Amino acid sequence: MKARNPLFNTGIAVWLAGASLFSGCKPAHPEADEKNNPVVLEVFELGQGQINSFVRIPGELISFRDVDLYAKVSSFTKQLYVDVGSEVTEGQLLALMEAPEIASQLAAAESRLASLQAIYKASKANYDRLLETSKTPGTISQNDLDQALGRSNSDYAQLEAAKASQKEISVMKSYLEIRAPFNGVISARNVNLGAYVGPSGKGSDQPMFTLNEQKQLRLVVYIPEAYTSYLHRGDEINFSVDAYPSEKFKAKIKRLAGAMDKRLRAQRIEMDVDNANKKLLPGMIAEVGIALNTAGTLVVPHSALVNSTEKVFVIRVTNQKAEWVDVKKGMESNGMVEIFGPVKVGDQLVRTASEEIRDGAEIATKLMPKAN
Repeated sequence: MKARNPLFNTGIAVWLAGASLFSGCKPAHPEADEKNNPVVLEVFELGQGQINSFVRIPGELISFRDVDLYAKVSSFTKQLYVDVGSEVTEGQLLALMEAPEIASQLAAAESRLASLQAIYKASKANYDRLLETSKTPGTISQNDLDQALGRSNSDYAQLEAAKASQKEISVMKSYLEIRAPFNGVISARNVNLGAYVGPSGKGSDQPMFTLNEQKQLRLVVYIPEAYTSYLHRGDEINFSVDAYPSEKFKAKIKRLAGAMDKRLRAQRIEMDVDNANKKLLPGMIAEVGIALNTAGTLVVPHSALVNSTEKVFVIRVTNQKAEWVDVKKGMESNGMVEIFGPVKVGDQLVRTASEEIRDGAEIATKLMPKAN
């Protein structure tokens, strides 16, 4: 009997090993296995809840009122009564200017006024005498009386024009006195004695003084569009500044712009800050903490939300079938997410959702407690 070929024996061994390997493998179609033995998914009933979130946004403290003071008329600085840091009250004299031409114009106007007053007085007296004489028939003609009345009225009109001219020049002279329009602090001075000043662009590139009201400040914050619906007039906020890092200040929202800034895509809000002790200064940058609280909105665990490359959705279970429902995310806090979309209270949602649970697939479920 011939000896067997060693290669033949080796081939038989390899074939047997392969057969044994394939006989131990799982079925090639896991879908069928899943259909026969479906995985039980945890679901919960969608309910309303509240999410408390907190954001920090930079803001700026500005003066409640501030103004740049210019000279109304072209003139020279004669006297300065305040400097940087001076506290002033409304109506206080800050600087005195001089303009010799205005003094000359005022003197001429007053002289013309006095002359026209005398002329009118004479013409009025003449008309009154003629009027009294005309009461005797045949003494004064009606024409003479009418001419006297016309001269009197003309002199009166010229007198009134002279009064207006004199008043105008007097007002111009009053502009030589620079006075504070409100209580505040002088934060800038850009003029010295003898300097030529005038209206903006006509003698003065910079204001003579800058006046700031500091006993009350405005806190200005630009709120991103996503947060605007959570803020209302009267809401209280906290803020801090670098100058006093351990101290917290409070303010209430006083004004909302009601429109989005086209450049920042944010809404400007303002808060009034009491600063009677002048501890805070205009121009300080504040770190504003804003509490964003929601109530009565639909919330789900973060695990129930699927963020795919194309959309954001939750998986609703209806008649033991999975349904992908597109939603939009709101605020997030402590593992819970606010959602908006075609879902309602009582819908059963998969607690741990993923794209592997296909839309329309039949699934087995186990109802868990509602999400809080």
